[in-house]
Amino acid sequence: MALWDKLKAELIDIIQWLDDTNDTLLYRFPRYNNEIKYNAKLLVREGQAAVFINEGQLADLFGPGTHTLTTQNLPILATLKGWKYGFESPFKAEVYFVSTRQFTNLKWGTPGPCTMRDPEFGAVRVTAFGIYAIKIKDPVVFIREIAGTDGEFTTEEIQDNLKGKIGMRIKEVMPELKIPVIDLESKVYTLGEMLKERIAPSFEGFGIALTEVQVQDVGLPEEVERAIDKAGAMRAIGNMQTFTQYETANAIKDAANNPGGLAAAGVGMGMGFGMGGQMAGAMGGMFAGQPQQASPPASGTAPPPLPPQLQLFVALNGQQSGPFDLSALQQLVQSGQLTRETLVWKQGMASWASAATVAELTDLFGSVPPPIPQ
Repeated sequence: MALWDKLKAELIDIIQWLDDTNDTLLYRFPRYNNEIKYNAKLLVREGQAAVFINEGQLADLFGPGTHTLTTQNLPILATLKGWKYGFESPFKAEVYFVSTRQFTNLKWGTPGPCTMRDPEFGAVRVTAFGIYAIKIKDPVVFIREIAGTDGEFTTEEIQDNLKGKIGMRIKEVMPELKIPVIDLESKVYTLGEMLKERIAPSFEGFGIALTEVQVQDVGLPEEVERAIDKAGAMRAIGNMQTFTQYETANAIKDAANNPGGLAAAGVGMGMGFGMGGQMAGAMGGMFAGQPQQASPPASGTAPPPLPPQLQLFVALNGQQSGPFDLSALQQLVQSGQLTRETLVWKQGMASWASAATVAELTDLFGSVPPPIPQ
């Protein structure tokens, strides 16, 4: 069987590589005792290159096409070794096929957080990850510097080294951009192009071309993300007092649809307005950049509490509106929208009643002249 294998290997005169993988960079053609016949056919497909190595020394390099191995096609090897004609193999050499196509979707990431100085948040630790693409630019350099005598070299064997180079360089590039961390995600394309420009020369030292670098995501510390979310929420809410009134009115409307809901809504409305005033004052001081001063401690007898401000709901055009304070109610009276017969409601009332029955509105109607008789 060993003799038959030897004879069969010598009779085979077609040297080629059919790559059925997606990650093989280099493949050594198997030949019995590394013997190549005179007039053998070398078939190199698109996206491939063939390198002849004789006793560890570069013999010749072939690009895509069909090549007949003769002294004319192998001038370097012919100089290194004399050719012997006949059935006996004229020389011994290793044939390495190198894939020159692009290898995409290779992953990279920062080995640790990168510290950046941000004008809004101060020193921030940022991480990033993404994908990159490579292709073999110089097969001879790649074999000499990386693959060596490996019979089958894949992207997995070099990926840790390459992604480590990207991860380390991004820790240099990100602080140099001087982009606020809140805007980093909108600058990922610029970041990727800068990384490619910085790292490509070190890849070329391996005979590899770095064709693309993508930054897919930038990670921020949880406390920074929470601060960004809170700032966005406050900008969306706007006026805290108006927001609290809106929420209270909705709560009263929902309570009115339930038995006994209006009484509970009245209590909730009073609590809501009190909390709304406190929150609005606190937020106003925070956004103005001024700390809130605490009230001085009381000395002697404490003054009595201020009387509660009137808050009245009014039925306008068949719908509940309000609540309104005395100033707003006076404007409604003067515009004719609020009359003595208009239904109103306030906290403590069992049901809606006409405005004329509410004692607080007596002075308002008294300052408005009656309608001119027809």
